[in-house]
Amino acid sequence: MASITSENKGNSKNIVNLFTKSSECSYVSCYCEENVYKLCDDVTKRYPGEIQNCSVVFVSNARRKVPLWRQRAGKDEDKLVIWDYHVIFLYHPEPQKCLVYDLDSDLPFPTYVHKYITETFRTDHILKSDYFRFFRVVPAKEFLNDFSSDRRHMKRPDGTWIKPPPNYSPITNPDGSW
Repeated sequence: MASITSENKGNSKNIVNLFTKSSECSYVSCYCEENVYKLCDDVTKRYPGEIQNCSVVFVSNARRKVPLWRQRAGKDEDKLVIWDYHVIFLYHPEPQKCLVYDLDSDLPFPTYVHKYITETFRTDHILKSDYFRFFRVVPAKEFLNDFSSDRRHMKRPDGTWIKPPPNYSPITNPDGSW
């Protein structure tokens, strides 16, 4: 088990290095929620005791326009993109430690939450209110149990794909439902 030693009030604790490289993770562009599902699933298989320290964060707003900087899909110097939503994976093994795993980011993998927030979300002071982001945090175990997607949000009205889907079957609930 790969781990990182952390000093916490004189006590030494091992923080598991959940993923050594982003290139070793399941990734399909524009399917962030499924990418995060695969991260959660991988943690339950490799480090089952750590899933309780993991969360999934949905970022969106009523207008479905959320600006995020430092994204690999960004074209300008700041790597800015406007997504309809985004999903990231958090690992918080200690109260004062939180790592963000974002497979779409050009920041290091993982990145400490403070750096990630500062560079990815910046500040609402520079945004029009239409672009303010809302966050929903879900325990990773709950996400694994409840998430499903038939991927219809990635299809045009004529049924063609906006972006090619992953090469694995759509994710369904344990009972096989959407």
